[in-house]
Amino acid sequence: MQVVQNFIETLDGFISGYILIVLLLGTGLYYSIRLGLPQLRKFFHAFKLMFGGIFKQDKSEGSLSSFQALSTAIAAQVGTGNVGGVATAIGIGGPGAVFWMWITALLGMSTIFAEAVLAQIFRERRGDELVGGPAYYISKGMGKKSPGLAKFLAGFFAIAIIIALGLIGNMVQSNSIADAVNNSFGIPKLIAGIIIAGIAALIFIGGVQRIGRFAELVVPAMAVLYIIGSAVLLVIFRNDLGEAFGLIFTHAFTPTAAAGGFAGAMVRQAIRMGVQRGLFSNEAGMGSTPHAHAVANVKHPAEQGLIAMVGVFIDTIIICSATALAIVATRAYEVEGLEGVRITQHAFTQAFGPAGGSFLAICLMFFAFTTIIGWYYFGESNVRYLFGKKGLMPYRLLVVAGIVFGALQEVGVIWALSGFFNSIMVIPNVIALLALSPLVIGVFQDYNRQMKAGGELSYQFPENE
Repeated sequence: MQVVQNFIETLDGFISGYILIVLLLGTGLYYSIRLGLPQLRKFFHAFKLMFGGIFKQDKSEGSLSSFQALSTAIAAQVGTGNVGGVATAIGIGGPGAVFWMWITALLGMSTIFAEAVLAQIFRERRGDELVGGPAYYISKGMGKKSPGLAKFLAGFFAIAIIIALGLIGNMVQSNSIADAVNNSFGIPKLIAGIIIAGIAALIFIGGVQRIGRFAELVVPAMAVLYIIGSAVLLVIFRNDLGEAFGLIFTHAFTPTAAAGGFAGAMVRQAIRMGVQRGLFSNEAGMGSTPHAHAVANVKHPAEQGLIAMVGVFIDTIIICSATALAIVATRAYEVEGLEGVRITQHAFTQAFGPAGGSFLAICLMFFAFTTIIGWYYFGESNVRYLFGKKGLMPYRLLVVAGIVFGALQEVGVIWALSGFFNSIMVIPNVIALLALSPLVIGVFQDYNRQMKAGGELSYQFPENE
């Protein structure tokens, strides 16, 4: 089994470390140019739309408000990668990796705009709920010109994301929570797994609107809690902040030492680790968050596209940066023998003592649990695509059982498969994003025309045709 695991990890490392970086960065650059840098030109307008949606209550059956949809997307985006993934990037690539993480987020904002727009256009009403995402815009958007290819790519994506996120991915998140509560509070992993599964099941069975209500309440609180903790740490180490920024910008282009004092982490390592961790943290172009943005109740698809950009900004520019600055300012990445979450934990312990470790454990639990809810929903959307409503109960039972199983033990081959399917699901999504780019550009131009003309925004959504 170890040989199989090593093969899968090697293959996934090549795909995620090289092929996906080129595909996702290239797609982000393409959309940034073709859309005229919406992440800069529409930045404040996007935040205005987001804040305007906070107090709007959705009245449509089976849909969410724009803020609920964004919160559900951020629930999945903000996870253990914001803590452990950032630390790994800095540990291997040095402080310069943070700069390339920022560049990745900047380009990813235009990519996720396109994903959200397409998800809105090609969503469907199935039974009492709206559903949408890459499988839907691949099959419907590309289906007229290449029906056979579209059907294959949509099915391939749907199966990959169900396995990568809904099933195995949630086992990984459950394992992270169980480890955290066991190490910090001594709670047995079985008990932790049962509690996690029970709470998650209560949210699952409430459908998309219960998931949306949970996300809009918990996600902002969780993000603010972590940001405040990080901000206090940075105040304590305020005299080191100038040097921390200097290291980030300097070592983005020059060699630097990696974790444990091993010299020679070259610029390409900083680029590779920063880009890779940035992409997998904010999930722009990966095809996951469009499932949440598809069901937002907005007047024009471009509105949700702009709101989706805010999610990438919050995930990477704010939360990942909070982690990164804490690690670089405290020089936690230079401590020999530490890796992943333990680097971040060391940073918080330097600021707050043992309480810092407990604080981080609590934040990790929230991050991982909200990711479980978001990833479950993404999988559910694709179960509906493949099997209809009849597939939901078996899927829910498998996810709940997987949460308990994942809490108990880490199975290397299964974890490796999760990463592999997480990588390959990107490929059909990127193909669709590029093939359907004229439609995205046209929708954005229509939005700009309507905004310039004033009056009420309008768009004829497919489910209303």
